[in-house]
Amino acid sequence: MEILQLTTLQLEERIDQELEKNPLLELIAEFSDDAPETEGGESVEVPPDFEVEPVTSIGASENAHEDFQTADEFATAYSDTIDELPARSQNWIEDEVRRRDDAFANIPSPEQTLQDHLIAQLGWFDLTPEQREMTERIINNLDRRGYFTTPLEEFLGDQRTQTELQLAEEAIQLIRRLDPPGVGAANLKDCLLLQLTPETPFQEILRRLILAHLEDVKANRLPVIVKATGHDLATIQAAIAELRRLNPQPGAAFAEQTAPAIMPDLAVEKNDEGKYTVRIIDGRSQGLTINDYYRNVAQKKETDKETRNYIKRNIGSAQWLIEAIEQRRATLTKVGQAIVDHQVDFFEIGPNALKPLKMQQIADQVGVHVTTISRACDEKWMLTPQGVYPLRRFFSGAIAASDGGETIAQDAVMLKLREIIDKENKAKPFSDDELVRELAAAGIKIARRTVVKYRQSMEIPSSRERKEWS
Repeated sequence: MEILQLTTLQLEERIDQELEKNPLLELIAEFSDDAPETEGGESVEVPPDFEVEPVTSIGASENAHEDFQTADEFATAYSDTIDELPARSQNWIEDEVRRRDDAFANIPSPEQTLQDHLIAQLGWFDLTPEQREMTERIINNLDRRGYFTTPLEEFLGDQRTQTELQLAEEAIQLIRRLDPPGVGAANLKDCLLLQLTPETPFQEILRRLILAHLEDVKANRLPVIVKATGHDLATIQAAIAELRRLNPQPGAAFAEQTAPAIMPDLAVEKNDEGKYTVRIIDGRSQGLTINDYYRNVAQKKETDKETRNYIKRNIGSAQWLIEAIEQRRATLTKVGQAIVDHQVDFFEIGPNALKPLKMQQIADQVGVHVTTISRACDEKWMLTPQGVYPLRRFFSGAIAASDGGETIAQDAVMLKLREIIDKENKAKPFSDDELVRELAAAGIKIARRTVVKYRQSMEIPSSRERKEWS
């Protein structure tokens, strides 16, 4: 289960760790991502008279390194048989350096925090030690939006002095002059007002909208704003367009993490017979094997008991890993193929053809517990003719879609709902009741409350908020 729930990238990292700490585990020299794949991992043959201790966890052999910490120490201790070591490729050093360079190249640079960004700017100002200390203290208490919402009296505590209060007020004003604009605000209105400059188009109208009409802007009540401000509709629309260019959360960009690259764990391909089949993308995991040299050393009569025990422990760890990887491969193949067989229309037509599917159905078909299916699908991605999708995307609840009791996947209903809204007349968008009727015309009969629930889950505004005024 531990190995099963690893993604392909995580499995590669795990293999690197085990190759580094277990001298008996090695990667076949000829193995590469371009080499043809075999039907399965090689089985590990252990001599009949050489019983391997059962291993339940790779970490069970920690004390082995007390005896022999590296393969070099092992070779030194048995220099009489060192000539028997298998020859390595002349390019192994270059290959290892290249592999490590590639790994380091894929490590993202440390992300700069909002606090780091702001503190770096304090060098532009001539601050006393007390001023800088107070300014940094407040900066380190900004929330992820870049706001400082705590009243200064509360922030400084009951033992505050008037000097501290003055320092804090000056620090707040200084922070509000830093980049990004709007940082250090107490609330949304304050944040937006801080971003207005004399060069901002419609500055005075924007100030009025921010102070008195943010809720009207959010609800798209443009006629109300026109009547209250006395400006024509075109001017209000232009001012709102400028308002939307302001950043309501200036600190949020610093909190966002770079999205990790997606590496599919499975691929779906159509064979010559027109059947969709699953192929596991498992990188180097099929190239793992146990070093024959050390295994031979363990079988020699002159090898002492301590050495034999060390080798046995590491063979157990290596064998456990190889077998666990092969079980992962077999389970993922069965689960992936079962999903593909159920969702053929998805691969032929697209997401609108997704069928209702529960994990329990796949568990029953594959013959494993449903928790195994859940772990097998967790964070796994599948490369399909329709694009790359998470495995969990293929599981969807069912709802009744017609009077005849026909069912359709919830995701398919939501996609159809979004399609209808995308094509509506924006000057007269569909109400929720009208959306119910549009779905019914497409053969999907659901209640209004279900439409509202799906619309809100997709963060689609109400008809009033979607309306474009002219």
